[in-house]
Amino acid sequence: MFSPSTRDTDFPSLASKVYLNTAAEGIPPRAVTDALAQYAQDKLLGMDGRQRHEVQWQQAKEQVAKSYNLTADEVSICSCSSEAYNLAALAMRLREGDEVVINDLDFPAGATPWLQPTCPAKVKVWQSREGALRVEDLVPLLGPKTRLLTVSLVSFFNGYKIPLPSVVEAVRDHSDALLALDVTQALGRIPLDLTGVDLVVSSTHKWILATHGGGLVGVPAPRAREWTVPAGGWFHLQNAFENDRFERAVSKPGAASFTVGMPNYPAVYAINAALGYLHSIGVPAIDAHARPLVRACLDGLKKLPVELITPDEPDAVAGIVAFRHPDAGRIHRALDENQIHVMSHAGRLRIAIHGYNTGDDVERFLDVLQNVL
Repeated sequence: MFSPSTRDTDFPSLASKVYLNTAAEGIPPRAVTDALAQYAQDKLLGMDGRQRHEVQWQQAKEQVAKSYNLTADEVSICSCSSEAYNLAALAMRLREGDEVVINDLDFPAGATPWLQPTCPAKVKVWQSREGALRVEDLVPLLGPKTRLLTVSLVSFFNGYKIPLPSVVEAVRDHSDALLALDVTQALGRIPLDLTGVDLVVSSTHKWILATHGGGLVGVPAPRAREWTVPAGGWFHLQNAFENDRFERAVSKPGAASFTVGMPNYPAVYAINAALGYLHSIGVPAIDAHARPLVRACLDGLKKLPVELITPDEPDAVAGIVAFRHPDAGRIHRALDENQIHVMSHAGRLRIAIHGYNTGDDVERFLDVLQNVL
């Protein structure tokens, strides 16, 4: 991932482009495409392939557990982060008078289940200031009625990384709320310390370099009762095929209750391979390689006539840098013509830097951007 030879071998599609859009879609290594091919071969075995699928399922759970610093019994895999949050909403059984705190830097998946008219809880919004979520602004929103704080470790919008230990402390000191954390824009890119988090969620097609169709769920064992999903299905039920199955439905506790039906085995094969690939390199090594590139990108953007919307604070930066410009559409088209891939939306451009990126990638992006401006 860090040398030209391994980059060419593992990520051959990157030879012809500067790819700075991992926050939207990661580029899978060859190990993932090989795993998908293996799934196809195993599927050709029909029912006999189930045993191989189940081996991949257990291995994938072990890889997720390693990423979250949990046990394999404390993690599971559903179809996507949106499904995970909707199932979490079922598990909470919110009532009139309950309160949920969301924020204005979050992806819709973690915020919108609580905004549906069927949700009886009152929603409070933790407002950002200058692109950052300040803990002193969170504290007044917490109280005895607060049931949940949901937030992303790293914002998809501008890359801001919350001070997680301070957020955990505030939640514990000022409420009895549960803390749900989306690590989609962090997992596989920066080392994680999830101490004090009650529910962990991540999608799988971005920084971990797997495919669509996966949602990685972590529930620490002490919180299993609070996060047991009362959904219909079968894979997550203790009594799916017992004699009383048409009299009652009994969910498995905690994380296991988030996989309500047949696992998406193609995604499971990909998740197993992708996390195995990243763990073989080491996320700290990935961060050590990519962090200076992010710093160079930030410093370069500060010299240009753009509105930087990523807070330039050392502990608040992960893999994403974002800026605004009135001519964002033209800038995006010019970058694309030069085979430089970034994300553009509503005047905002977002750069995402991963372990497969190089100093040359950042330099070329800044050079072309300067010429366009």
